[in-house]
Amino acid sequence: MVTLSPGLGTTTGGFHSRISGIAGYRPERVVTNDEVCEQIDSTDEWIRERTGIRTRHRAAPDESVVDMSEVVARRAIDHAGLTPSDIDVVLLATVTHPYQTPAAAPEVAHRLGLTCMAIDISAACAGYCHGIGLASDMVRAGSAVNVLVIGVEKLSDFTDPTDRTIAFIFGDGAGAAVVSRSETPQISPTVWGSAGDQHRVISQDDSWVDVRHNPDIVFPTIKMQGQTVFRWAVWSVAKHAQETLDRAGITAGDLDVFVPHQANLRIVDSMVKTLGIPDHVTVARDIVTTGNTSAASIPLAMSRMLEEGEIASGDLALQIGFGAGLAYAGQVVVVP
Repeated sequence: MVTLSPGLGTTTGGFHSRISGIAGYRPERVVTNDEVCEQIDSTDEWIRERTGIRTRHRAAPDESVVDMSEVVARRAIDHAGLTPSDIDVVLLATVTHPYQTPAAAPEVAHRLGLTCMAIDISAACAGYCHGIGLASDMVRAGSAVNVLVIGVEKLSDFTDPTDRTIAFIFGDGAGAAVVSRSETPQISPTVWGSAGDQHRVISQDDSWVDVRHNPDIVFPTIKMQGQTVFRWAVWSVAKHAQETLDRAGITAGDLDVFVPHQANLRIVDSMVKTLGIPDHVTVARDIVTTGNTSAASIPLAMSRMLEEGEIASGDLALQIGFGAGLAYAGQVVVVP
């Protein structure tokens, strides 16, 4: 057994955490269902009935994950009343940065004029909530005062536009939040986990090694078993959402806001019913105009709802992300 020296430096610990700022970024181009259907055998009516999606945003061809991250990071930092120099850590959640290495986060940090710890999180649609959980723990432990958490995706780069099963689902965008030290607890313990036995339910269809050695594979794209994901989200993830409420010491009736990952409008509505979310709770339904933006969906939805006055600073919100892995993470937070 190793005994540490009494003089060894350590963090103080015992702090509270909060989300001090939040922001979203939607690329300028809006893509309708009719445009998507130009390359697949489907209709606007079928897509709306199955998913609730009417439109989604597409990044410009030369607009990268890093570009979108920089824009939304500056907005979130400004909303928090801080400057980039106040940021101690950058956590960037994405599965669509096109480089195996290096990560996107260090480049984003550099653009912000920072040399702090900066890493990517690969947890797909649950990535942002993983980032909030990690950031909260870092702030509470005393290893950071302000942590920038970004959720960003350019899913159009990894989606086959001719694949009828998935081409209409995804959108591009970015969301970000700053997690800061607080005098009172404003982020609950995170409930998170994975179901790795179902890792093929949502996955890249071919590995990069397959691409290298098989000339018939042009580029790997994302595939999804929709019905399996639907059942998992409605039953298993809903139970984890209830566990999140329990860990926070509240009930669904105490909430002001519910922001689940924007995967599918039917999933959102089914989770509301399963959890017994009361009518007075404002529910995020950004999926209708933004599509499924994976790691970006929760901060995109919350920031828009705040900007448009659907929710207010100080409201109590349940947020939970779920997706490929299969992975999930959620917490109750106070709206900044």
